[in-house]
Formats: sequence, C-alpha cells, structure tokens
Amino acid sequence: EYAPLISVVLPVHETPEHLLRAAFDSVVAQAYENWELCVADDASTAPHVTRTLDEYAARDTRIKLVRLSEGGGTSVASNAALELATGDFVALLDHDDELRPNALFMVVWALNRDPDTVFLYSDEDKLDERGRRYDPYFKPDWNPALVLAQNYPCHLSAFRRDRALEVGGFRPEFDGSQDWDLILRLTHGIDPARIVHIPHILYHWRAIATSTARAGTVKPHTVAAGTRAVTDHLKAAGVDADVSVVGNAFQRVRYTLPDPAPPVEVIIPTAFSHEHVESCLRGLLDLTSYPNVHVTLVVNEGATKTPAKATLMEKIAEDRRVDVLTYPDRPFNYSWTNNMAIGKTAAEIICLLNDDVLVINRDWLDGMVGHVLQEGVGAVGALLYYPNDTVQHGGVILGGGGVADHFHRNLPRGEPGYFARAWLDQDLSCVTAGCMVLRREAFTDAGGFDETLAIAFNDVDFCIRLRQQGWRIVWTAAAELYHQESISLGRHDSPERADEFEREARALLDRWGKTLVSDPHYNPNLSLNHLNKLAFPPRQPYPWRLTDDE
Repeated sequence: EYAPLISVVLPVHETPEHLLRAAFDSVVAQAYENWELCVADDASTAPHVTRTLDEYAARDTRIKLVRLSEGGGTSVASNAALELATGDFVALLDHDDELRPNALFMVVWALNRDPDTVFLYSDEDKLDERGRRYDPYFKPDWNPALVLAQNYPCHLSAFRRDRALEVGGFRPEFDGSQDWDLILRLTHGIDPARIVHIPHILYHWRAIATSTARAGTVKPHTVAAGTRAVTDHLKAAGVDADVSVVGNAFQRVRYTLPDPAPPVEVIIPTAFSHEHVESCLRGLLDLTSYPNVHVTLVVNEGATKTPAKATLMEKIAEDRRVDVLTYPDRPFNYSWTNNMAIGKTAAEIICLLNDDVLVINRDWLDGMVGHVLQEGVGAVGALLYYPNDTVQHGGVILGGGGVADHFHRNLPRGEPGYFARAWLDQDLSCVTAGCMVLRREAFTDAGGFDETLAIAFNDVDFCIRLRQQGWRIVWTAAAELYHQESISLGRHDSPERADEFEREARALLDRWGKTLVSDPHYNPNLSLNHLNKLAFPPRQPYPWRLTDDE
C-alpha cells in the first residue's frame, strides 16, 4: 500500500572497477523498483571511475550523479549525494559493498507494518575478495547500550530523509565513523518503537585488505572517530561519562557517579554453609571501591544453631557496615527471602548478591550503579565467571535451553564471544539475581519476586515483568566477579531438587511461553538450543512465506 521512493546514497572515491560495478548492479537488480541511486564522486582521478559512472547514469534515469572538484572525504561526498535525494527514505551503500536483491523490498515491507518508523537496520554478512559470503551478523533489536559500544546497526541502515536533514546530515569531523555519528543523532530522543530491526541479511560488507570489515583496527582512525562520536552524543544528551576503547575496536562508557555517591544496600541471603561467605564479605567490604555500601545478611535462624556459625555471625555483625537480619526457620525460598529483606531496608539502590560471589575488580559496583542511575534503567547485571575462568553469566537469553540460559556460558575469560558481545555493555531481557543492582522504584513497579518460584527462574520472571513496566535491563562486562553457582543450596537442577525445578520451569513456560521464544535482544535466526549457532530450521521466515495469521 505504501510504496515510497527510496534514495540510495553512494559516495565514491577511486573504487576498483569490478567492485564499483558490483555495487551498482546490486541496486539495479532490486526487486523493489521505486528507488533512485544518488552518487557523489569525491574527485576520483582514475579514468575507469568516470567511465563507469557515466555508463550507468546513461543507462538508467534513476541514477543521479554529482562530481566534486576537490576531495572532501566520506562525509562531504555523502552529504553531496544526500542533496540529490528526493525520496522519503534514504538507504546507505558503501562504494565497494552490495545489497541483497530483496533489500529495498524488505525495507518497504517493514515500513508498511510500522508506518511511523524513523530508522531501520538489518542483519548483514561479509564478502571476501573472491566474492564468497561469510561471517553473518544476526543482530538484536534496538539496543541503546550496545549502540554506544559498537556500530552494530550500520549495514543496512535506512532512515527518513527529513530526519537526516533535521540533524544536519553527515559531519566531516567524524569521518571514519561518520555513519555511527549520524545514527546516534538520528535516533536520539526517538521513541524506540519507531526504530525497526529487520532480522534478515540485506547487506554484504566487502572485506578487503584495507577494510574495517576485516577488523576495526585496520583503520585505527575509525576507532578514534567512534570514541569521539559516542562522547559527543553523551555530551549532547547531558550525560556525564568517560568513553574508552575496548578490544582495540569498540567503546565502553563509564558513567560519572554523583558526589556523594548514593547509598547501596547489598542483600545477601546466606546459611553460612560454606567457606566462601567470609570471602564474599571481605571482597565486598575491603576490595570494593564504591564508597557508600551497607550489607544486610539475611539468615535463617536454623543456620545459627551451631556454635561455630553463631560465633561467625556475631563476628561479622561487629562491622558497622553489616546488619544481620534473621527470620524463623522455614524451607528456603529465594523470592520470599529477598522480598522480605528489601521491604525492611530503605536504600533506593539495592544490590542482590549471592553469598558465593567473589570480587575481581574493585570498581565493579561503581560501574553497575553508574548504569542503573541512567534514565529508564531498572536493573543491571554483571559478568560472572566460574572458578576455572570461563563465563558463568553474560546475561540471560530468554528461551535458551527451553526456558532461559546464560549468554556465552563456558566461554573462556577474555574471549569476545558473539560479535564481541561478551566484551560490550548492552541491554538484555534478563540478568541473574546472583549479582543484580536495581532501583527500588523498579522493583516496586514489577511487584517484587514471585514467591511461588522458590528456587529457579524467579529472576527471569522478575525481569520479564520489569521490562513490561517499561524499564530497561543492562548487562555490563565492566563488573567482573567469580560465582561458585548454587554452592549454598546445590544446583537448581540437582537430583534432590529436580521435582521443584521442573515444576517451576513448567510454571514459567505456561506463563511466558510466547515471550520466551521472542527475546528482542537475541536474533530469531539463531538457535535457542545452541546459543549463537544458526537455527535450523530457521525461526524467522521471509514475509512471502508467512501464513495469514502471522
């Protein structure tokens, strides 16, 4: 019904002829025909560039061409091409890349489903020097934290032309990451519902020897330009933060804490059943740099009946930063215990911490609190390792393994994971309550933990309800801790707890079945049975294969 003119903006500079022809041919071959190709030649001197541009412009009246007398760089050429555009929407194409034949059709299909869309982006893959496809990137839906760490929406991106003109187009001072800078300005202040992810590969990014498709560090100036773009974006948004490079190619935002830092109440349920409790407390009180921490140990009275445990509890309670909250002997219920403890404390920032978690980096809590203080963020999770230095928790993917599973579980420490997401701060649908910082307001909005889920998936259920209330959940790789995982009570799925685990898993599936198979922060082309592997059969059909009720 809606068939807008799409203006494909293409800056050109000294492009090898075979690659230039491939780029042009990929536009001419589009299944959707209402397009114009707006080309700006940035003062190329190679004769084949002039000859090829003239040939294609003469062949198809939908191709518009402007030649710059002096080379101005990518942004200047892109702005010149943008000035030729007359379409409602603009799509970006680099001079040595290719569009899929259905690329513009899929853009228009998405626009018909969501007419108020301002910005769209798709999945992508790469082409090697022999034209072979590889390295597909199946991306999450709009992810406000990840877009500050990585220019993940870049290819294919399309947007309203009037919005691009409103924000001033491309800025030459950000050449190298000029598209990232533009995306940040295009999307700033826009309702996330008007930002659409098309979960199909619509763009082939050419990976030649000098391309950032090979690695961001091939062009170090692109990394520096990315740092400037993110820094400028945060400054324009009135956010006080430092931006630094991670993994030689990505960005990490460190939010400045208020002075004085807000008090944080750390709630630790414990039965004093293992030797790690003291280490957990020592790391929290002596190895954590955050200046305003108070701890509430939540203890079943039955755990204090032995003289050794009673003595340990008395010793711990001597520290003025620690209160011991006891409750009458009853079967352990994680949800009830935390709800009760939170209800008896007053701090606006709460940290839920398992008693088998050990601190690695001193500033772990600074980073988590910095995130939770940002607008709209209700909860923040951490990067947790097993004692053998493999990842235990890199966030939670809904539907993984049937109900929910930890992202990047068993990944060796220091490895980047799926497109570096194990290194990068990002929005997720869920994080474990084994180490979770949250706002009291968000906790109240979500209604606390469901006390019918005593041992398993209570944090998954809580996070789903939190997001339903409009709160964001952020996971940060900057907070690193060890987690022994269920050392106090045994693993959730251990034989002695199997029945309860299965009952709670079924309860969650009954309650959130559709939600659990449509995690917006995990691409539907990826498997739920084997995280980060391709789904087979595909979970995401093309629109022409959809049934009437889809």
